[in-house]
Amino acid sequence: MRRTVFSTPIITPCLRLLSILILKLMGWKAVGCPIKNARFVLIGAPHTSNWDFPLMIMVVLKLRLKVFWMGKNTLFPFPVGWFMKWLGGIPVDRSRAHNLVDQTVAQYKSEPEMIVLVPPEGTRSKVKEWKTGFYRIAVAAEVPVLMGYVDASKKEAGLADFYYPTGELEVDMPAIRAFYATKVGINPENA
Repeated sequence: MRRTVFSTPIITPCLRLLSILILKLMGWKAVGCPIKNARFVLIGAPHTSNWDFPLMIMVVLKLRLKVFWMGKNTLFPFPVGWFMKWLGGIPVDRSRAHNLVDQTVAQYKSEPEMIVLVPPEGTRSKVKEWKTGFYRIAVAAEVPVLMGYVDASKKEAGLADFYYPTGELEVDMPAIRAFYATKVGINPENA
């Protein structure tokens, strides 16, 4: 896998310390601990604000994870596209069908450790239904889903529990969504 903000010698430890300091100054708490044998799909919700992104970067740095995240391809324009990829970004063109799930599963099959963060809402706007790509990736790659969250009401963000999908979307999705029922996004009107 390519080098990112989470794996760059010298720079990553410096950014980790800076992230810890900024989180403390902002009054936010990063919940969770470093995870060994990191091989899972990480979902992050509720996704209601542009501030979710820098908050996620700082929490992931503090928790010493090496994460790749999926974002719409318009976040990767020239000349900043290289920087967004260095931040762990994987551009996704949502305007056309492609085999992103299959490509991601193939990566999981070839990498001993891999974490891909997928925002299940797919947008910061209010949605009725979550996208199911994260779930299909987890099932096909035979990896668990780690539930990451933001809770602005408690000023905390981090990692909660692993969920092991059964392959029955109609059963698993309500169980996963139930965890997020009490979580409040930075802009709660978008949840």
